[in-house]
Amino acid sequence: MARRRVLIVENYDNTAIGQVGAALAEADAEIDLRRAHLGDPLPDGADGHDAVVVLGGGQNALSDTEYPYFPGLIDMLADFERRDRAVLGICLGSQLLARTFGATNHIGTASEFGWQQVSLTETGKEDPVLGALPSAFPIFQWHDDHFTLPERATRLATNGVAENQAFRIGRATYGFQFHFEADQPLVREWNASFGSAIAARHPNWADRFEEEAARHGPGADAAGLAIARAWVKTI
Repeated sequence: MARRRVLIVENYDNTAIGQVGAALAEADAEIDLRRAHLGDPLPDGADGHDAVVVLGGGQNALSDTEYPYFPGLIDMLADFERRDRAVLGICLGSQLLARTFGATNHIGTASEFGWQQVSLTETGKEDPVLGALPSAFPIFQWHDDHFTLPERATRLATNGVAENQAFRIGRATYGFQFHFEADQPLVREWNASFGSAIAARHPNWADRFEEEAARHGPGADAAGLAIARAWVKTI
């Protein structure tokens, strides 16, 4: 059987695929990394790839002037879904995916940072990617923006800050507002890479990080890896 070829779209420096990368490695998938924010060209559509992952970033999903590749990325995502290829959007990626399918993006309306609780909806409890998880679990969050539920989408997870924490369109197009790819090692990398930005918004994070990681990290890491492995099976 030919190796599955997965397109990874990076939108920001120092993001990384984390636990998604671990699950793809377990499946012996071939990764095609495109750093779109640095000028790497994106395909016109799904030809040549079995799946696509769109990662997060500090910009918002409406920043077409600063990131002129966004409209082409949106057209590409629509083609992947139309051809029933697996799609995964994380944080900014989920916001772009929501925009692709007719949602309204709300900028600066839903701020979360650190490990936070999310809960599965009744549909989420039956979902092939999320259904094996606990009905509520901690997971890492880092966002200010959110979106309405896209057309044709099913809400899979929610919390009190951002209603649409996870959604599915069709068979295998998934958007996750939360950073399930970010296990404790990746969060530690973000602490170093984005330390000044984090300190400006969350000045006590460095002091409470170890306690927060010990309390929530193991459960979040387990949930995140389970999601990553289950999504990879949809490819």
